[in-house]
Amino acid sequence: MELKDEVRIAAPRDRVYAALNDPEILKECIPGCEELIKHSDTELEAKVLLKIGPVKARFGGKVTLDPSQAPERFSLSGEGSGGAAGFAKGGADVELVEDGGETILRYDAKADIGGKLAQLGSRLVTSTSRKLAGMFFTKFAEVVSGEEPKGA
Repeated sequence: MELKDEVRIAAPRDRVYAALNDPEILKECIPGCEELIKHSDTELEAKVLLKIGPVKARFGGKVTLDPSQAPERFSLSGEGSGGAAGFAKGGADVELVEDGGETILRYDAKADIGGKLAQLGSRLVTSTSRKLAGMFFTKFAEVVSGEEPKGA
């Protein structure tokens, strides 16, 4: 599965990059996130409760960041397991482009899944993943730009 998109955020690149490294902001923005622990500047651990089609599971996973080209670019890789529901592993490349006082965030993510999740069919998993990514980036943009979340 591959996801690729770009999002315009009404904040300077340094603020966007700092927010992408702030576990409290990430926890607030990741759909279903119950816990996010920053073990180091490059290692995070998360617990997320997700429902994909008929499968609802609590996933535990680890993410490793490669900030060697930050703040312009960075990459991340990770893997998680939802017990009987299955597993996911993958990574993403993120680019932050300054555009006046705003930032264009581009991402290209790839993931492999197994277990019950893989049996659901790629169309359902991909559409749910796009929806979850959209929810994350909408909330992230609101938080970073200082806007009030819609419906609040």
